[in-house]
Amino acid sequence: MSDTHAQTVPFVRESMLPEQEPPLTEKGVVKWIRENMLSSWLNVILTILSVIVIYLVLAEILPWFLNSVWDARSLSECREVFLVIGSPEGGGACWAVLQERWVQLIYGFYPSDLYWRPNLALILFFVAVAPVLYADRFPSWMLWFTAIYPFFMPWLLWGGAFWVPILVIAGLAVGYLAFVIGSRLAGPLLGGLLAIAAAVLWWLFAVPALNDGIHRIVAEARMDTVIAETEEDLAEIPVQIDELEARRAVLIEEVEALEAVKAEAFAPISEAVEAARESAIAAFYEEAGLDPETDEISRRMREEAREAGTHAAVMATRTGERIEARERFLAAVDRLTELRLEIGEINGDLNLLSDARSQASNLLTSIRRLEEQQDRIGVLQGQAAGLRSEVPEDLRHIIDPQFAPADAPSEGVAALRTYREAQAELDTLNNAVEDTYKAAGSIGLRPVESRDFGGFMLALIIGLSGIILSLPLGILLALGRQSDLFIINKVSVAFIEIIRGVPLIVWLFTAQLLLNYFLPPGTNFDLLLRVIIMVTLFASAYIAEVVRGGLAALPTGQYEAADALGLDYGKSMRLVVLPQALKISIPGIVNTFIGLFKDTTLVVFIGLLDPIGLSNTIRASTEWNGIYWELFVFIGLLFFICCFSMGRYSLSLEKKLTREHR
Repeated sequence: MSDTHAQTVPFVRESMLPEQEPPLTEKGVVKWIRENMLSSWLNVILTILSVIVIYLVLAEILPWFLNSVWDARSLSECREVFLVIGSPEGGGACWAVLQERWVQLIYGFYPSDLYWRPNLALILFFVAVAPVLYADRFPSWMLWFTAIYPFFMPWLLWGGAFWVPILVIAGLAVGYLAFVIGSRLAGPLLGGLLAIAAAVLWWLFAVPALNDGIHRIVAEARMDTVIAETEEDLAEIPVQIDELEARRAVLIEEVEALEAVKAEAFAPISEAVEAARESAIAAFYEEAGLDPETDEISRRMREEAREAGTHAAVMATRTGERIEARERFLAAVDRLTELRLEIGEINGDLNLLSDARSQASNLLTSIRRLEEQQDRIGVLQGQAAGLRSEVPEDLRHIIDPQFAPADAPSEGVAALRTYREAQAELDTLNNAVEDTYKAAGSIGLRPVESRDFGGFMLALIIGLSGIILSLPLGILLALGRQSDLFIINKVSVAFIEIIRGVPLIVWLFTAQLLLNYFLPPGTNFDLLLRVIIMVTLFASAYIAEVVRGGLAALPTGQYEAADALGLDYGKSMRLVVLPQALKISIPGIVNTFIGLFKDTTLVVFIGLLDPIGLSNTIRASTEWNGIYWELFVFIGLLFFICCFSMGRYSLSLEKKLTREHR
């Protein structure tokens, strides 16, 4: 037996073999396509069908997007441009409507010289929510600005005196003081109710009274300055108006000259296109041996004739002599668009100056009549007191004498009528004096009426307000529905079921019409504020059910663990239960927010000019009557950006809060 094997020196490798490149089918794009699109016969068929559908859709959409017009003053001019550039049948988007009206779609009828205010409010909104949404990236002291922003934002958008948000914030201090006192005397529950009541009473009664008093004090202190500034404005505004009108006249002359150039360049192109189309169609029928006047022609044959005419029309715009005319036409259209935009800006400035002149003139007249009105108020107060004593006691509560009982004495009805007339005159004078002091004593931002709000800005105000306010209210309703306290439980259940059981559009009509019947006579409750309240209540009912689902998904061991730690109800909910329930409920909460934001378009049915309402206004104009897709694509894109952003943040928040091992 040989001992060769026993004496063989063993071999030990000192280094590993290098990694080999994987096959082409096991790496890169090829692997991804094979695993995700061609992994089975069914996937192959579905992939082919999907590619065909995508191709058919893009084949229709891309030419419409790419063959578009950006410079035009109307839909008819868009069609003229299409004809000149070689698309006599149209076939492209008229984005010129957005170039002209995109500002209106964003801001509505908000004063153009005050656009910086909603822009600043939006920027500060992101600053305010940043420490809440990304608490790990921003310092905690920024939460102070988050708490102040809800009081600062309305003042920035609506304007008014600078002390109004300070007075509103003071209501929180009043509520806290009432809570401290009430908690010491009757416990935290009654202390909380007392705090809410004190804050509401402060906002309803103390803030208006203090606001009027401060306006009066400031107005009396600076009345001479206001008169001097107003007279100076009345002297300067006519000069500015004359300068703008002179500039507008020059631009209008240039527009008229360019209109003639455009018409001169367009006429031969239009004639050539029509002649080429008619000749091509006639030649097609002649070649086919058909007479379009007498013979029956199939639909397919007519389509072929139309295509032949369109092809000839396109070729007619590309001849050498037409190219020069096309360049002159397009240059004239571009310049006309610039001039029209400049004239529109001048018209807007003229409207602002006219309004400013009217307001200054009215203010000066009111100030000069102020002393006379105050004297008249003193006389009327004495007369009204005497006239009221002459009215029978059983008739004094009647507002309108025509609703007096039929058996009421005629002398009493006549006294009631005289008293009500004197009281109406007194109320009118009091309102006039109050408005004068408010205008003369206001130090802050220029007031803007809610009717001037519109466009996407209106959708953002309603949507974001509803989102921010509905979340805490929904959490309270969810906790109330799970409460063992009978009254709180039943009230929460009734609120949620009633709100959820009625469509949002019905609640919006309620906010617009029916709510006025339950308010005191003469109450001016802003419609936009009513809509925000209704949208908030509607969304809170859905949020409550989403949060209740998160609470129900928690195992009972979490509640027992909180009890074992000796935590009371408030601490157990705040530290143990609610954080986990809200984490579970994130997809449902964000889904509700997205639905709420899109539902803001329903306000168009109650007369508010959201983006849809403004698009209807734009399409009703003679310049853009007949345009649809461009406006709706732009509006849909704005909503998609906002909703997609909320969805992506929801996914990132879920991933960041995930603690399970999966």
